[in-house]
Amino acid sequence: MGSYFIGCLTNKREGRVEVSRENKYLSTLAPGKVFGELAILYNCKRTATIKAATDCKLWAIERQCFQTIMMRTGLIRQAEYTDFLKSVPIFKNLPEETLIKISDVLEETYYNEGDYIIRQGARGDTFFIISKGQVKVTIKQPNCLEEKFIRTLRKGDFFGEKALQGDDLRTANIIADDPDGVSCLVIDRETFNQLISGLDEIRTRYKDEAIDRKRLNEEFEGLRLSDLKALATLGVGGFGRVELVQIATDPTRSFALKQMKKSQIVETRQQQHIMSEKEIMGEANCDFIVKLYRTFKDRKYLYMLMESCLGGELWTILRDKGHFDDSTTRFYTACVIEAFDYLHSRNIIYRDLKPENLLLDITGYVKLVDFGFAKKLQHGRKTWTFCGTPEYVAPEVILNRGHDISADYWSLGVLMFELLTGTPPFTGADPMKTYNIILKGIDAIEFPRNITRNANVLIKKLCRDNPAERLGYQKGGISEIQKHKWFDGFNWEGLRARTLTPPITPKVRSVIDTSNFDDYPADSEGPPPDDLSGWDADF
Repeated sequence: MGSYFIGCLTNKREGRVEVSRENKYLSTLAPGKVFGELAILYNCKRTATIKAATDCKLWAIERQCFQTIMMRTGLIRQAEYTDFLKSVPIFKNLPEETLIKISDVLEETYYNEGDYIIRQGARGDTFFIISKGQVKVTIKQPNCLEEKFIRTLRKGDFFGEKALQGDDLRTANIIADDPDGVSCLVIDRETFNQLISGLDEIRTRYKDEAIDRKRLNEEFEGLRLSDLKALATLGVGGFGRVELVQIATDPTRSFALKQMKKSQIVETRQQQHIMSEKEIMGEANCDFIVKLYRTFKDRKYLYMLMESCLGGELWTILRDKGHFDDSTTRFYTACVIEAFDYLHSRNIIYRDLKPENLLLDITGYVKLVDFGFAKKLQHGRKTWTFCGTPEYVAPEVILNRGHDISADYWSLGVLMFELLTGTPPFTGADPMKTYNIILKGIDAIEFPRNITRNANVLIKKLCRDNPAERLGYQKGGISEIQKHKWFDGFNWEGLRARTLTPPITPKVRSVIDTSNFDDYPADSEGPPPDDLSGWDADF
């Protein structure tokens, strides 16, 4: 495992390192080349051996240090931009969450001394805040060749605000007036209008269902781990296994029991993620999210007793069929949108969307499972942890710029593409290659002909490079996705009431039928070591 990103010094001519894998020479790196860059994103095994071929000096940075710098820089920039916005009359009454969204889309533009930033009489739809330097405001008067000087504007001052309200005829000249140049934060009218929504537009369809959820959990309060009998393995994951179980005294129902090795959780530093998963799933009461009924623990394992979805993973069906048609993809995408609507209205980000985490119940409806990366965010705030499946990770996660629920909309576009074609749009030979393809953007991806025009447009609107420009994140929220042309005629009410017929009905003969799951061998590893450190006291 490695947590360092290392680069050879660029200002020295001497110094070379050799790259090899399993004692086989691959290449020589000269000054200016970098290696180990994947390690600053997340904890990973080294894929090659680096050996100094000559005396050389290296720059090195540790992952925690890099991520702290990126987070601090991002937060300082966001706070600075938000403070600028609060000083502008048309922004001062907007909620903090909206100001943060606007600060995210402000683009910094540089002007040389003497450049006309705005020219009197021209039409424009952009608004400017000076972030560095000063400008002079002049007016050209009738029958006069010289421009009349009006005043000087400095850092923190703004101009062009009327353009955001529709008045696009410029009434004065704004000229960069600083030998070191001028930097401005810029936003255009269309972006501004997409982000600004009245508070009355923000709705939460789901009422508080805490009482119903509490009643559901009470049924399992007296249950003990010894009351459960394991029947078969449904899946194998990073921390352990998921078993199909029944309560010994009740043969009419079955459940999924997720068993996780405590020592492995500690080794990979996932304690906080596991506790968050338990809290979020334990409170969730949505038909499109797998329910967690009870948790157990012993010296070696943590256990989560959940509802069983015996239709199997959507990934298995996709693998067998190759790809889905438009209407099938629409149904499964709609199920995910309902789950996201529920989570996002509670400021919960999911961060692990992929076909493997979508399970079919016995009727064929899809439910979201595995909340190991889910997190409850503070209102209008971001999170900085790198997590997710490489093919589904949003650009802002890779670039360590902080991310929020907008990253889920990116992954929704990726899911649509994979369901329609059988493979995700961004795939490389290794994670680093995949991340580089993601950073080139969705427009660099060739869409197969079987993707309809409306599906193409929706995917590209979900996979915008700028998180604030993604459909679902703007004014109108997730309902803008539901209203998109691709969903024209779709029966959303039928989906919510579960009266809509699913495109695929799985064959499930009984409550203990595991035929829709792959076969898994018995666990060949011995029992893990005990963990009595107490980090899981509240599990």
